[in-house]
Amino acid sequence: MRISQYAYFALRSSVVPAAEMTARLGLEPDEVSVRGSRTADPPRPVSHSWKIVCADGGLTVDQQVGRIMERLRPYRDRIVALSQALAGHGAAVLEVVRYLDDPDGEDEELSPPGVALQKLPGRHRLLGWTLDREVLEFLVATGAYLDVDEYG
Repeated sequence: MRISQYAYFALRSSVVPAAEMTARLGLEPDEVSVRGSRTADPPRPVSHSWKIVCADGGLTVDQQVGRIMERLRPYRDRIVALSQALAGHGAAVLEVVRYLDDPDGEDEELSPPGVALQKLPGRHRLLGWTLDREVLEFLVATGAYLDVDEYG
C-alpha cells in the first residue's frame, strides 16, 4: 500500500479576510482562500481561510502536526485571541488528509527476501498516529475541531 498525507491548521471566517488574520497574528500563512472567489452565489469557498500546512513526505501525522505546532507555538496567544474573536462567524480546525493506495504515495517497507522474520504487509509505518497533550491543549484553547479525511 502507498500512502500520501498532509496536515494543516486553519482559521476560517465568513467575515474576516485572510489578510486581516495575517495582520492580527503577525504570521504569514502557507495558503489562503478568499470567500466567494470561485462562485459568488452561493459563495464558494464559503469562508476566508488562513492555513499553516505541512505536506512533507516521509513524516508520520504526529511529525507533520509537530512541525505545524513548532511554527504556531510563538503565536499561541494571538491565535487563541483571534479564534475567540471569530466565534459565531468562523472556526479553527486541525485537518489531517490521507490518501491510501495513492500511486504517488510512500510505499510500505517490507522485509527483504531471504530474511528469517518477514514483516507482514498491511503494517505501513504511516498508518498509526497520535496527538500529544500540547496539541490537545492548543485545540481546546483555540476552540478548534479535528477533521480527519481518509480516501482509499
